[in-house]
Amino acid sequence: MSFQDEHELHIRRRGRNLGVGLLLGALIAIIFGLTYVKITSQGFQAPSNVAGAE
Repeated sequence: MSFQDEHELHIRRRGRNLGVGLLLGALIAIIFGLTYVKITSQGFQAPSNVAGAE
C-alpha cells in the first residue's frame, strides 16, 4: 500500500493557509499587546459615562 503524492495545488494551498494563519496570529498578538499596555499604564481610568450607571 503506497500513499499518493500530494497534488501541487494542495502544496500551494497549504503554504497560503500557513501565511494567512501567521498573519492572523500576529494581528491578534498586536491587539492583545496594545490592550495590555493600555490597561497597565498609569493613566488608565474606566470611562465615567458608562450606560446604565446613572
